[in-house]
Amino acid sequence: MKTPGRRWGAFLPLLIALPVLAVPGVARAEGARACFDDSAAITVEEKRLTATMPSGGPAVGPELVRLAGFDKLVSDFTTRLCATKTALRAEKLAETAGDGLWRTAVDRAQGRRPDLGSIDKADDRPLYWARLQMSKALRQWTPRFPLSAPARAGLLKTFDTGARGLDDSRLPTGPKLRRVLVSGFDPFTLNGAGVRIANPSGAAALHLDGKVIQTPTGPAQVQAVSFPVVWSYFDAGVVEAAYGQAFRDRLRRPELIMTISQGRPGRFDIERWAGAWRGGSPDNLDEPVRGPVPPAAGWPQPDVQFIETTLPYEKMLAAPAGAYQVQYNQAFCVWPDSTKPGTGTAVCRTDAPKPGEIAASGGGGNYLSNESMYRSNRLRTGLGLDGIAGGHLHTPVLGTPTDPSALTDADFEARRAAISSQIVSLLTAALGGSASKPATPAPGASDASARADVLATPGTTL
Repeated sequence: MKTPGRRWGAFLPLLIALPVLAVPGVARAEGARACFDDSAAITVEEKRLTATMPSGGPAVGPELVRLAGFDKLVSDFTTRLCATKTALRAEKLAETAGDGLWRTAVDRAQGRRPDLGSIDKADDRPLYWARLQMSKALRQWTPRFPLSAPARAGLLKTFDTGARGLDDSRLPTGPKLRRVLVSGFDPFTLNGAGVRIANPSGAAALHLDGKVIQTPTGPAQVQAVSFPVVWSYFDAGVVEAAYGQAFRDRLRRPELIMTISQGRPGRFDIERWAGAWRGGSPDNLDEPVRGPVPPAAGWPQPDVQFIETTLPYEKMLAAPAGAYQVQYNQAFCVWPDSTKPGTGTAVCRTDAPKPGEIAASGGGGNYLSNESMYRSNRLRTGLGLDGIAGGHLHTPVLGTPTDPSALTDADFEARRAAISSQIVSLLTAALGGSASKPATPAPGASDASARADVLATPGTTL
């Protein structure tokens, strides 16, 4: 067991208590059906495994898994699960299956598995849907030995940790090697026709994990993880666990961290501010959460309303031109009455928050992307690591294939490749600079334009 990434006991009650619904549809070997109870409760995300496009056709998730060649991994996992006779072997299988799924997805994305599948190698969706097929199998598995709810939750935690790269985030040692830790996200807004949606930040994580970037001052190795679009995982400390273990390892501590997510159409945004407020948009479990960002148990962290990026944004803005424009977004929003947060119309500006003001939104909105920046940098500052550059990058919106019934097309794939390539360029530029100084307000920016900027991000409600 890889202990650095497995110290996540807080996720056990979470995995027991996830909202559930029963639905069939996990890919399995034919002889393995007897060891699964299709009536056992599963999550809202797992329920979408049966969802088709409005025009019909096969279920989208399993079809994407098949097109990537990951169906063999799923089938092998379910067959081995049915043959597992002890709790110890089940734990080992959950660990190896999760790690193997992540590593296979990374290898495929980076061109090391040309034997796998026909769909674009950079597509992040097969990993997402294969993970759900395998977690559903664990949830509905009827083992040959007694398995308590906490023990099953432990298996699910072990598998999920590995399948997101979260136990693979130990950067290498070495005085001459620079280190970077980044995070992406799962696809989201998957209901209805959205079931075919991808997330360019998740694709970027697969593209970047383990990659060595050459900089003028030496090579930099990147490690990447993928976060769920689920409020309760953030409550349980998934961000702090991922970044915290990297911060606490002095021999492997990164010099730069960057949370990445999908943002506005047609442009990249380096976000200046992250705010301590959740706007209430539903997550991938269809759960809305609104209110202050809660503290993370067990981690030192300041009680602050806004956290400012320390990414060297000027260097990033000067990076070689790519397919998309890059902006330094200085917008943020506060509640008009600091004694009654959550009421009234939020006031958006581009100067700097004033003492006593209560956050309504960071520049990147008030959804989980904003919170990933806030939590990772709240922890960074709480640990006194001011020398580490940290902040958030919003990618352009990837969009969907032109044909409403298609799962992919050439333009869709080209946009994703262009976004990933430009992220590498921006990271390379960032590694050529040092932590930035506070910015001056954007000249001529109005409250109306600041509010429009914030509202342009997915999941923002003000």
